Amino acid sequence: MTTNEELLIGLLSISDRAAQGVYEDQGIPALQQWFGAALSSPWCSATRLIADDQASIERTLIELVDELGCHLVLTTGGTGPAPRDVTPEATLAVADKVLPGFGEEMRRISLNFVPTAILSRQLAVVRGKALILNLPGQPKSIRETLEGVRAADGSLLVSGIFAAVPYCLDLIGGPYVETVDTIVSAFRPKSAQRPKPAA
Repeated sequence: MTTNEELLIGLLSISDRAAQGVYEDQGIPALQQWFGAALSSPWCSATRLIADDQASIERTLIELVDELGCHLVLTTGGTGPAPRDVTPEATLAVADKVLPGFGEEMRRISLNFVPTAILSRQLAVVRGKALILNLPGQPKSIRETLEGVRAADGSLLVSGIFAAVPYCLDLIGGPYVETVDTIVSAFRPKSAQRPKPAA
């Protein structure tokens, strides 16, 4: 069990070849590294690596949320138009609510880099008190999607989707999550902000 203040993140990498050991999964290590840099509040993770199979994805999402109690679940892989890409279908099958804005923004961010971003079917849903996000599979794309688009001088041009995640977790009953502003600055209305702990 986690304490009320500790964020439990489910990291689910979905890939036939990585699950078979053909190549090493890159999605989960990239996410763990990113969260290690981006979060200033306590967190821990539960990781899973499975093949592109809708029933398996659904079972794993339900396990991470309902049994382990993850507050946030991020998937990587399986969001394109190919026949084996069924992550969005599995995610929708376990959803209580759909949050279309996340998918729209992920595609908008990725379009700054590749025109094929419009082929992505990434989305976000709420199941119980958990937020589930479908992310890209490549580490560079994962970082850009979460963190945003920066100019050559490091200034932020387009906010990443994670800026909205902490407040979303507040609204659905999750723990209060704080970020490292130089990586990603969480946005909350003033009425929802808590004083920063003393250094």
